[in-house]
Amino acid sequence: MHRETHAIERIGWLRAAILGANDGIVSTASLIAGVAAAGTAPDAILLTGVAGLVAGAMSMAAGEYVSVSSQADAEKADIATEKHELATDPAFELEELTQIYQGRGLDRPLAEQVAAQLTAHNALDSHLRDELGLSHTTRARPIQAALASAASFAVGAALPLLIVLLDTGTSLPWIVSAASLVFLALLGALGAWAGGAPLLRPVIRVTFWGAMAMAATMAIGSLFGTAVG
Repeated sequence: MHRETHAIERIGWLRAAILGANDGIVSTASLIAGVAAAGTAPDAILLTGVAGLVAGAMSMAAGEYVSVSSQADAEKADIATEKHELATDPAFELEELTQIYQGRGLDRPLAEQVAAQLTAHNALDSHLRDELGLSHTTRARPIQAALASAASFAVGAALPLLIVLLDTGTSLPWIVSAASLVFLALLGALGAWAGGAPLLRPVIRVTFWGAMAMAATMAIGSLFGTAVG
């Protein structure tokens, strides 16, 4: 048998994983760079990073679960509506499906034939797929999204923390920022590869915004550190 795989099949967990890892790297590196630029003690820098990892992973999991659950609720409501309409007015639903196929290029007789056969096979699936754009591949999965997002955030956040364990000198803000930009570039390349997209644009996009976030927090940390000093 010929089995094709498409990037869209991975979109549910891939989006959450890339978002979580990107946020983990950027937010944790920014925290570390900001407090280090303010002249904070090494132990406090490490504690700040660990707290950011735990809080961020929990926040990402909760946020993904709530948002994707809202999407799932909307999908369930649409499915219930379609079931009701199919039960109460099947003739209108058949005509609606026929017009959808006409709009896609079939002539009227063939559109009627296709609509009738698909309705006989599985009317609900046909309407969900062709009227609403819902399919098993793109269906909302709150738990999967929450777990993928939390796990990837923790992995992403752990990378800047490793730099803190290796270097606690005055150059830490610059070293953790530079290393995190490398991590972000690798993440952008990995996400592009997993999604079947060209590499250059995602790498530039993710490193640019990561650099902006870290530069802003380093500037704020330096200002506050100078003011306190």
